[in-house]
Amino acid sequence: QVQLVESGGGLVQAGGSLRLSCVASGRTFSTYIMGWFRQAPGKEREFVSSISRSGGSTRYADSVKGRFTISRDNAKNTVYLQMSSLKPEDTAVYYCAGTSRSVQGPIRRSDYDYWGQGTQVTVSS
Repeated sequence: QVQLVESGGGLVQAGGSLRLSCVASGRTFSTYIMGWFRQAPGKEREFVSSISRSGGSTRYADSVKGRFTISRDNAKNTVYLQMSSLKPEDTAVYYCAGTSRSVQGPIRRSDYDYWGQGTQVTVSS
């Protein structure tokens, strides 16, 4: 079993940037597809981005495409989410997720087996 711990959230003005990090425990991080989800108050948790085991393939929700970048460093057991041009509607708790299953285009919550505790991102207007 893998444990995921997010960090890097905070308060930022609209137009600003933040970088989220998610560190995974264990020695098999490179075998996990990783993703980021977010949940705003009163809304369901939604897909933000995913990255393949090698980092060679990424996927983004339309709402963040061109503004967010996902990356990973398998040597550091870490996945990142670089967020730029932030908007107030990006305000949410951001969750890191992982799966060892070979899921094609993992954008559903059910595609992932492991979750972090979340980190709050607040974008002020």
